[in-house]
Amino acid sequence: MSRVLVIGDHNHVSREIGDALTAASFPMEYSAGHADALHRLRARSFGVVITNPDSSLDEGLALLEEMRAIRPGVKCIVLAQHSTPDEVIAALRARVFACFTPPFDSGEIVNLARSAASDNEWREDIHVLSARPGWVSVRVNCRLITAERLLTFAKELSTQLPEDTRWEMMQALREILMNAMEHGAAFNPEQVIEVTGVRTGRAYVFYVRDPGSGFRRESLSHAAVADSSQDPTAHIVLREEEGMRPGGFGLLVAAGTVDELIYSEIGNEVLLIKYLDSGSA
Repeated sequence: MSRVLVIGDHNHVSREIGDALTAASFPMEYSAGHADALHRLRARSFGVVITNPDSSLDEGLALLEEMRAIRPGVKCIVLAQHSTPDEVIAALRARVFACFTPPFDSGEIVNLARSAASDNEWREDIHVLSARPGWVSVRVNCRLITAERLLTFAKELSTQLPEDTRWEMMQALREILMNAMEHGAAFNPEQVIEVTGVRTGRAYVFYVRDPGSGFRRESLSHAAVADSSQDPTAHIVLREEEGMRPGGFGLLVAAGTVDELIYSEIGNEVLLIKYLDSGSA
């Protein structure tokens, strides 16, 4: 089990993260700042470094470059006070493991750090195809942890949305992404999914394409979205009979949190569209 280095021993968010890791019997250390972090990395190996939440994203990326000169394989979760689309794109290109800005969810950060500490297949999981503010396209390997990582970047790229609208968009993207990985690729890490996020003057749009053979709506008897009866849980019995995991609400949740959800003819491509209020554009 690799160690986690948490930078910023006097910051309350860093302390919350460290306390949670310690409570889970996870090996971790604090560093007082960037210089101390580099000193500790020269002295011993750390699998994951969590940056100081008081720092900027640019400072985190500069530190990451120095850390990788010492430990090329180190995984970095960058915490920052704010982000811009250009900075988030730079973080993606620099292969930052994940990116967070306030309000920080210590539990989410800790869970991702624990997963990162035991993950040795992460470096090629997110490949940037095209990226500029307003248009970001990536190709990702079909792994659960990769989906969680990608969602942290998608969330940072949508910071200009009102918080409730942003939450709804991320919820829909999560459901469609998980659905694509589970049903389109069977969580096969050798399969890839393409995801594109576009901001227009009037909308946020996400496009997701999986490698599967698609589906027809009439074949979705295992999903809540297909329930034609008045019982929205009718599909649960079928999932149990077929030995499927609990679930089946993904498409229904996604459809209820965006303004438009559009599938291609065979069903392996999806558009999620969330329209902006005039004050958000």
